Amino acid sequence: MSRSGQAGDGAVGRSSIPPDRGALEAQPRWRRDFPVDWSEDDFVSRRDLVKFVVLTSAAFAVGQAWLALKSTVARVKAVYPRQAIAAVGDLPVGGAKTFTYPAGSTPRLLVRTGESSFVAYDQQCTHLQCPVVPAIERGRLHCPCHNGWFDLQTGAPVAGPPSRALPRVLLEVSDDQVYATGVEESPS
Repeated sequence: MSRSGQAGDGAVGRSSIPPDRGALEAQPRWRRDFPVDWSEDDFVSRRDLVKFVVLTSAAFAVGQAWLALKSTVARVKAVYPRQAIAAVGDLPVGGAKTFTYPAGSTPRLLVRTGESSFVAYDQQCTHLQCPVVPAIERGRLHCPCHNGWFDLQTGAPVAGPPSRALPRVLLEVSDDQVYATGVEESPS
């Protein structure tokens, strides 16, 4: 018996009858590739099915490992050249200033939280890139587009749709100057 279920000399039988009852050779290619009768269909062996499932599962596992590695590497602090961004006397306590660091990057926000303490973050919300504004009295940064809130000390989201922390700019204060020394990206 051949695979088509008909006895013969090993050739696959042509028992498929198209719905329009025309000759199989006169049918469009898609109808020859996807025949109506099971006798014309090619069956997949168990070995081929297991190989497909194993390879697909391996691809998913490699993808998940890549995402985990990318997330871990994103937490590493990127180091940039030291750059002066403001004089200590330029900002009163509770004051804020936008700046660009490094050159050509997205806007950053410097906030003076105390007599000698400063924090700086990316000014774009991690939800939909709207600009965040400081709400010093509440100890938070506010994204007015979708009412998102971030903690002023950590940059972590505390309310609203944002789910990732704001990228933090690393600061150093010396000689009455505030310097940016690097950027700590938030994990994706």
